[in-house]
Amino acid sequence: MHLRNNEQIRVMVVIGTRPEAIKMAPVVLELEKHPRHFQTQICVTGQHREMLDQMLQVFRLRPACDLGIMKAGQDLASVTAECLAGMSQVLQRERPDIVLVQGDTTTTFSASLAAYYCRIRVGHVEAGLRTGRKFDPFPEEVNRRLTGHLSDFHFAPTDTARKNLLEEGVNPNDILVTGNTVIDALFLTRKRLAEEPTLAKDGLGATDGSRIILVTAHRRESFGPPFRRICEAIRAIAESRRDTLIVYPVHLNPNVQAPVHEILDGLSNVKLLPPLDYLSFVSYMQRAYILLTDSGGIQEEGPSLGKPVLVMREVSERPEAIAAGTASLTGTDPERIVAAVSSLLDDPAHYGRMTKHPNPYGDGHAAERIVQFLIERMSAPSSAMAQSMLG
Repeated sequence: MHLRNNEQIRVMVVIGTRPEAIKMAPVVLELEKHPRHFQTQICVTGQHREMLDQMLQVFRLRPACDLGIMKAGQDLASVTAECLAGMSQVLQRERPDIVLVQGDTTTTFSASLAAYYCRIRVGHVEAGLRTGRKFDPFPEEVNRRLTGHLSDFHFAPTDTARKNLLEEGVNPNDILVTGNTVIDALFLTRKRLAEEPTLAKDGLGATDGSRIILVTAHRRESFGPPFRRICEAIRAIAESRRDTLIVYPVHLNPNVQAPVHEILDGLSNVKLLPPLDYLSFVSYMQRAYILLTDSGGIQEEGPSLGKPVLVMREVSERPEAIAAGTASLTGTDPERIVAAVSSLLDDPAHYGRMTKHPNPYGDGHAAERIVQFLIERMSAPSSAMAQSMLG
């Protein structure tokens, strides 16, 4: 299909959090390679603030609008309402042909709903991830399910994600398996670091042979006793394994900050850091021996770096990594976490098995596939598209 009358497709990319910025940056950069086809705008909601701004700078992304929705003490209902109202105003003013959202955040769901109310098409990047458990993860599982129902195009990272969408009745012609755009971002970042190593802020220096365990933990469903158990496990590892250096960039959420500092402050081989920009974080991942996390993105990035990933959750919406053997679920039980880390530290054969598999999440060309799909499918100018959506 060809563009009619050489009109550009007006694309609005909506970003709310640091992970969204990382995963949407390759899409934006690829869209900008095709100015004949696309006019691209970025709208940020500010669901994360400092961490989001870091990522925009890293990838040199320039937002056209910033809703700045976050206020101290907001709950999910308030964030959703602020985002929905703000996005509705932006979309009514700008009238893009399509809104692109990513993943499973409150921004993702709210922007999709606002676009639906404005009769604007939605493309969902990283579509089709499911745990089948309504509150695990919370609120991400329901956010991505609802976004799926509101989306017109579904960019599934894996065949498993595509299968999930088909089982929910999505038209197979509206699904494209792309790989995950986080691998695109990772490859772009590794290339920049290879060319300019000083871009990364690395305060570790020499580690005297200590193996680095890089930790990220911040999932909302773990807040409270499960998160304290995670911190207790990290403390037990630090106290029993003096041959390791545990590096933990600590999320700014008070529900994370308080138990982390209460339980982990003062340990000589635990380095608590402020949140890192992505260039620095990739540098730390490359230096790490083990990735210990409750993050989704790290389950996807670790295999491309040849790092084993231990996932401190009871269930993962990314079963491909578990099936491939590049990641393993530990839950939040301290004994299981400590045992899993010890096995990787003490058993080279086990470590080798977790690091030899290819990455099930793609080859670094996901953004190219998404943009080519949009060129082929978004052939009509916005007025004709609106008419088609009206029936």
